[in-house]
Amino acid sequence: MIPALIIFAVTYVLMLVFSKYRCYIALASGIVFIATGMLPFGNIIGALDFNVILMIAGTMGLVSLFIESKMPSLLADLLMERVNTVQMAAVALSLFAGVISAFVDNVATVLMVAPIALEICKKLKTNPVPVIIAIAVSSNLQGAATLVGDTTAIMLGSALDMSFVDFFVYHGKASIFFAVELGAVISALILFIQFNNKKDRIPKSGTRTVVTDLIPTYLLCGALLLLIIASFIPEKPYVTNGVICCILFAVGLVISFVRKKTFSAVTAHLKEIDFETIGILVGLFLMIGAIEEQGVIKAAADLLAKAGGGNLFLLYTIIVWASVVISAFIDNIPYVATMIPVLMGLATTLGVDPTPFLFGLLSGATLGGNCTPIGASANITGIGILRREGYEVKNSDFFKIGIPFTLAAIIPAYIYIWLVYGI
Repeated sequence: MIPALIIFAVTYVLMLVFSKYRCYIALASGIVFIATGMLPFGNIIGALDFNVILMIAGTMGLVSLFIESKMPSLLADLLMERVNTVQMAAVALSLFAGVISAFVDNVATVLMVAPIALEICKKLKTNPVPVIIAIAVSSNLQGAATLVGDTTAIMLGSALDMSFVDFFVYHGKASIFFAVELGAVISALILFIQFNNKKDRIPKSGTRTVVTDLIPTYLLCGALLLLIIASFIPEKPYVTNGVICCILFAVGLVISFVRKKTFSAVTAHLKEIDFETIGILVGLFLMIGAIEEQGVIKAAADLLAKAGGGNLFLLYTIIVWASVVISAFIDNIPYVATMIPVLMGLATTLGVDPTPFLFGLLSGATLGGNCTPIGASANITGIGILRREGYEVKNSDFFKIGIPFTLAAIIPAYIYIWLVYGI
């Protein structure tokens, strides 16, 4: 057990220090676990969650087609016609980004909405930094609202065998979607107060973005509809959701190729799939499979159970707020991937329902990334966009919005989850 724990810890440190090479480090660590026999060869396939991998790949591809169609820009234009000041525009864009990110990847959401925000700020000659930060943190918040909103939500759904509908109603109770939306309402009020000095009027141009292709919109909506329908099918193959997303992406690629009659119409969208993230997940699945095989996860669950002294509320509180702090500095994907089996083991040890622990983990880890500029990929993407435009983002700029936003969102969710599922 000790060698497995050491390798795992060293891998984690290396992934933090050499963030550009996380994919290679995670895969190399997985290979080491296999080569040393800590993960038996026969257990490799079982360690990999193909539903998660396929769902992420298919969704990323669909989002790429969706962005190319310019539908997100049209939706943003329609939204801007209904607000009058920069203050309202910033809050509206943040809420709009949140709605989109409940169904598509957070990074893709920032890439969709940020250009619109930049254009508005350029016309009004106002600083876009706080607006882009607000869009990024809102995207992170809503990623936990639905099964397809974020990688961490997909992993949680897979662990609890949750359907799309289960994120709204689970075990006959209002599910995590409502915990997230409660936090979204409170955090939107915080953003409104923070942008109180941005009351410049927005000129009305009367022009709208022209959508070039409606097929990607139909495909994305079709994916959501099929995921909902599939959730009602009993004893379906566990890769069903992933297969749905990949098939619809393939349909989109075929249509794109037929229309443009060039292979670049296919390869351009395949390149938009983040194979690095998928590689990291493969490595993590292998690592977690190995440490579980070596008894590390059970030992961690036992240790956590002792730390809480059997007090379920204390354990829940530790899980939520430790997740907030930890994910403020490290990527929440490897953290959640590591903690899910730990918390499942903890619940088994205590003989209790793991739902409040896992919901608390997802909410804390998702929102904790909003505390710092490096806590989430969406934050890094937003800051990168600003830097390309010539704006330097100070840590203080981010903390000023990120920390109050995080607290306003996590506290209501923390209370809600315990009241609904913990008592």
